[in-house]
Amino acid sequence: MLQYSVQDRIARITLNYPEKRNALSPDLIITLTAAFREAQADDKVKVIILNANGNVFSAGADLAYLKSLQSNTYEENLTDSQKLMTLFELIYTLDKIVIAQIEGSAIAGGCGLATICDIVFATPDATFGYTEVRIGFIPAMVMIFLLRKIGETRAKELLLSGKLIDAPTAQTMGLINYVISRENIANEVTLYARHLCNEASAQALKTTKMMIGKVQTMALNDALQYAAQQNALARATDDCKYGINAFLNKEKLVW
Repeated sequence: MLQYSVQDRIARITLNYPEKRNALSPDLIITLTAAFREAQADDKVKVIILNANGNVFSAGADLAYLKSLQSNTYEENLTDSQKLMTLFELIYTLDKIVIAQIEGSAIAGGCGLATICDIVFATPDATFGYTEVRIGFIPAMVMIFLLRKIGETRAKELLLSGKLIDAPTAQTMGLINYVISRENIANEVTLYARHLCNEASAQALKTTKMMIGKVQTMALNDALQYAAQQNALARATDDCKYGINAFLNKEKLVW
């Protein structure tokens, strides 16, 4: 259901459930959560790549499973939905950078999974959409992150219509970062991950990602005070001291 490997400080988490179009079943959600926690705890991992085997990145929730839940109590459904909430929150707040490699369709919960990644690459034939409203369901969890990512106007357009968009449109809307041919996407994603590994401090990446997540909900003065505090703390880190000394001494930085 999932493949996990680490090489050259890059963890690869691959959805491997193509016969079910990599649908987000409860088992897959639990397995994905465990894989991201493993990467988070591994000091040898600096960047994470999320991709999928098969022609579909992820078709979203397993509808057969959703149907089976209709006889559940509210409390049982809440417990179940909190599993996806935990996964999304984990990826969004993870100390390490997560790059999504999208080939094929990313629909509903699968599109949500792509949405919360830090950097998103997609092939030109990839499609994206939050189709929950079409079947009487709601894109509840993902809207929290989509509103932050692309703003209310565009988020409403996608969430309320349930329409599918292609990769170039998704890039224009700010949903994804890069559109790369299928032949080149794996190499380009790896090169980008290696660039982050080799050209940036892990501590600086961690703090910058954390701040991006936090400052958006703060009042202006609170955000500025928080930024000033983080700025002061960053100056005392070993990474900052090393980086400045190496730059001034014209030494090659090795991160």
